Amino acid sequence: MKIDKLDKEILSHLQVDSKKTNKEISNHLGLSVTAVYERIRKMERQGIILKYVALLNTEMVEKDFMVFCQIKLVQHKKEFLTRFEKEVKSLPEVIECFHVSGDYDYILKVLVKDMDAFREFMVTKLTTLDHIGSTKSIFTINKVKQSTQIILEAGS
Repeated sequence: MKIDKLDKEILSHLQVDSKKTNKEISNHLGLSVTAVYERIRKMERQGIILKYVALLNTEMVEKDFMVFCQIKLVQHKKEFLTRFEKEVKSLPEVIECFHVSGDYDYILKVLVKDMDAFREFMVTKLTTLDHIGSTKSIFTINKVKQSTQIILEAGS
């Protein structure tokens, strides 16, 4: 589906604050509330808008120790990849997992309370998964930038 300039502006508003009402968006764009509603529903049906979520303050929910774990599997057999991906999806500490190129096969973004919680995660969960050959953990020092907004250029 091709999205036009107005769709992109609506998406921009929703990415900044998904609780904005159709009326608030329509006032900014000079469209009717019905037009905004219909455009949003169309983008939801077509899978452009996947879902609406609440972003949490990781410090306030005691999950502000972020670690990137690089994982190398023992072999690249399809069954090993499939099983690892299935198992890692069940780990609540892993909030993102990417199959990547390079020296490692996967990068996991892990959120836990602190170093002790990370050690517990590594010992009791991550390293018990089958087919892991090696891991490398990278501890974050400071968030320099964090965003969930995808900037959509008007001309693209």
